[in-house]
Amino acid sequence: MNERNGFSFAGIPMVLVCIVLAAVGVAFYLQADHNQIAMVFGVPFHLVTAFLAKGFFQVAPNEGQVLQLFGKYAGTVREEGLRWTNPFYSRRRISLRVRNFESGKLKVNDSDGNPIEIAAVVVWQVVDTAEAVFRVDDYENFVHIQSESALRQMAQNYPYDAHDDGKPSLRSHGETINNHLRDEIQARLERAGVNVIEARISHLAYAQEIAQAMLQRQQANAIVAARERIVEGAVGMVRMALDKLRQEGVVQLDEERKAAMVSNLLVVLCGDRATQPVVNAGTIYN
Repeated sequence: MNERNGFSFAGIPMVLVCIVLAAVGVAFYLQADHNQIAMVFGVPFHLVTAFLAKGFFQVAPNEGQVLQLFGKYAGTVREEGLRWTNPFYSRRRISLRVRNFESGKLKVNDSDGNPIEIAAVVVWQVVDTAEAVFRVDDYENFVHIQSESALRQMAQNYPYDAHDDGKPSLRSHGETINNHLRDEIQARLERAGVNVIEARISHLAYAQEIAQAMLQRQQANAIVAARERIVEGAVGMVRMALDKLRQEGVVQLDEERKAAMVSNLLVVLCGDRATQPVVNAGTIYN
C-alpha cells in the first residue's frame, strides 16, 4: 500500500455554502409563526449544514491527513490550510517534519568480543503516510526499536580499535561507521514509509568491567607508537649528521668511530632522561 492523493478541496467555498444553507433554515423558522409547514422544511437545511460541517479540517505545514472511509484507505491530503472532504471520512494527522531521537546506551560485543557501550542519534522523516499508518502498528515505536536493533547489528561487525590500518573500526572510521549505520536502519524502516536522513554514533566506550584494562592497552600502544616515531626521527638525524661531516670534511671517521658516534647520538636522541656530557681530554682514539 502506497500513499495517494485523497479527495478534498478548499474549505472557504464550503463555508459559504454552509452559511447559505443555515440562512435558509433560519428563514423557514422565522416564518413558522405564520406557517407550521415552514418549520418542517427548515429542519433538513440545518441537518444538512451540520452534516457538511463535519467535513472541515485543517492541514498544517509539513503535515498530512490520512483519510479512511469505513476502514478503507481513501488517500492522504497534504495541501495546507482549511480543507473540506467527504464527511464520512475519518481522518488521522501524521507529521511530516524531520524528527530525531537518541537511543539508550546499549551494551554489545564488538567483532573482537570486547563488551562496549554504544548509542546513536537518528534523524528521520515520514515520507509515505499510508505505509506509516497501515504497514506497522505504531511507526514511532517501530523506528526506535528497529534503530536500536540495527545499531546492535552494526556494532558487532567492527572492532572498537583498529589493529590493522586498512580495517575500519568504531573509534577511528567515524564516517564509514555512520554510513553503515544509516544504511542498516534505512533497510529496516523502509517498509514503514520512513526515510533516515542521518545516523551518527553519539556515545562509544568500553564497558566498565574492562575499561581499565583497555585503557592500559591504549596507553601501551601510544607509547610504542611514540617510540617508533622517535627512533625513526633519530635515525634520520644521525644519517644527516654523518653526511654533513663527510661532505664538509670536518673530520674523517673510521667505521668503529662512526658506530660509536651513532650509538651516542641514538642514546641522546632516544633517551627519556637528560644526558650527562663526558669530556674527552685525549684524542679520539684514547
